[in-house]
Amino acid sequence: MHKFNKVFIELTNICGLSCSFCPTKSLATTTMNLKFFEDILIQLRPFTKEIAYHVFGDPLTLSNLNKYLDISHKHNFKVHITTTGYYLNNFDLNLFLHPAIKQINFSLNSFNKNDIQISLQQYLKPMFDLCKLKLDNKVHNFINFRLWNMNSQNSEENFNNEIFELLEKQFNIDLSSSNNKDSIRLENQIKLHFDSYFQWPSLESDHYSQGYCQGLSSHFGILSSGIVIPCCLDSEGKINLGNLHDNKLEDILSQERTKNIINGFKKDIAVEELCKKCSYKDKFKKN
Repeated sequence: MHKFNKVFIELTNICGLSCSFCPTKSLATTTMNLKFFEDILIQLRPFTKEIAYHVFGDPLTLSNLNKYLDISHKHNFKVHITTTGYYLNNFDLNLFLHPAIKQINFSLNSFNKNDIQISLQQYLKPMFDLCKLKLDNKVHNFINFRLWNMNSQNSEENFNNEIFELLEKQFNIDLSSSNNKDSIRLENQIKLHFDSYFQWPSLESDHYSQGYCQGLSSHFGILSSGIVIPCCLDSEGKINLGNLHDNKLEDILSQERTKNIINGFKKDIAVEELCKKCSYKDKFKKN
């Protein structure tokens, strides 16, 4: 049985923000109920030890996030949380010291791509408070500040410099040497992580390429509706491998369509139309 590094579980497709770098949500608003979530985790146990609360929505829009974390911990899963951080103030920050949490990713460019009615300093403050809480309590989990907005035009340079200034002040660190680095350590298990903008795949895209992808190799995804998808970028479930409301995960992963995708990527062939239209897989090209 193939083991996956992690599986992306979209607890909800509600984000609450409208970032210009994300596609417009076309699916009905859905939140995965706790019983269904636990049923999924039971089926996942043979396949992975780590789950990410993410595909499209922001898990921090859920007021009962603690219950999902408790269930994850009960079944011995380590959790990755990806969030804009915008809703952190809705919670007692001690929740994010939960033993189930392995990593929290803050997508900082969300602030820059929305009309948010607070200052950047106000936006970052609960994140900084959480970092202090983690360090004071010596909690073993990771916090990543993500600036995935790099491009050849340095179009976000002014915004990034504002971020650098606040991070330097908070962590007493010099970020002037951040050029051409993937990440910088800010504190123990706290990093600033860089990457370039990417295009969410779309059937309407003009892009066309073959190649390898880690979908169904290192990971796969489950939408809040129960639809199983081959990778974390198929936010609309265009490659619907089956719905866990109707089918068992083991059957979905062993069916012919799934195997064809896996075997295709082993030969650098994108079988599905959405995969052919996806430019993200170009990251995996062998030099």
